[in-house]
Amino acid sequence: MASLKTIKGKILATAKTRKVTKAMEAVSAAKMRKAQVKALSDRAYAKAAVGVLSRLSASSALTQHAFVEARPIKKALYIVITSDKGLAGALNSGVLKAAAGDIAALGLAPEDVHIIAVGRRANDFFSRRGFIVDSYFENAEGKIGADAIGRVVEEALLSYRLGGTDTVRVAFQSFISTFEQRPAVRTMLPFSIEELAKIVAEIVPAKGKFAGDESVSAAPKEYALEPSEEGIIDALVPRLSSIFVYHALLEGQASEHSARMVAMKNASDKAGERVRSLTRVFNRARQAGITREVSEIIGGIEAMA
Repeated sequence: MASLKTIKGKILATAKTRKVTKAMEAVSAAKMRKAQVKALSDRAYAKAAVGVLSRLSASSALTQHAFVEARPIKKALYIVITSDKGLAGALNSGVLKAAAGDIAALGLAPEDVHIIAVGRRANDFFSRRGFIVDSYFENAEGKIGADAIGRVVEEALLSYRLGGTDTVRVAFQSFISTFEQRPAVRTMLPFSIEELAKIVAEIVPAKGKFAGDESVSAAPKEYALEPSEEGIIDALVPRLSSIFVYHALLEGQASEHSARMVAMKNASDKAGERVRSLTRVFNRARQAGITREVSEIIGGIEAMA
């Protein structure tokens, strides 16, 4: 059995670790609430975008647009959204496994897949496995803004327009609730109302102040576009794509802080259990030492009698 000094040192070290994890849990909880409110309150813009697209879906210019027509998939571009930091449980590994599984389902070799990595974990994962990482963006807090989202979308649209890829997909962590996050892979290009509607549905809770009717109005039979259908669609598709990526980022941020809060709570609970277990061991060892010393004293007295 370890000495009393060793056991006491372990108790103190574990208690200090628990203080750190409790502090990290509190910080993550505050950040999670802000990220969740932002993701849910901004859903109105995504809903409006779906409504616009649904009204344009009857337009022949939209159905024949280069960003809407499906192609045989020989090359693919993935926008993979992870975090820069760890200590968030299986948050990042879930997204990476979902993206890798989707690539395997398409039957594509690493040289046929291009990656836009948002977050250090995605960049490290795909770089080590021989995939082509076209761009890397840090996903630290405050680093992803409108400019970065614009560059991501512009690069993806340009690659699709020039034939460098046949599909653009976004892999991210979908925020379900504080204790549940689910990895998702959504197709951004070729563009479809169904995929954008899924993004909206995933950020709207079933109950609470942000719950509501998220149905999308059906497309009208006739819809007049001015000055031209092509001009409006060319201007609209990049904005819709930006909304697509933006909400995936909001989902990922809310999921990251939620997963880290839960992971730190579990770590704090385990540290507390460890302190209690070590305290029992310490008390038993101390009592055994006292009993041994008392026995030695009594034995000595009897020997002298």
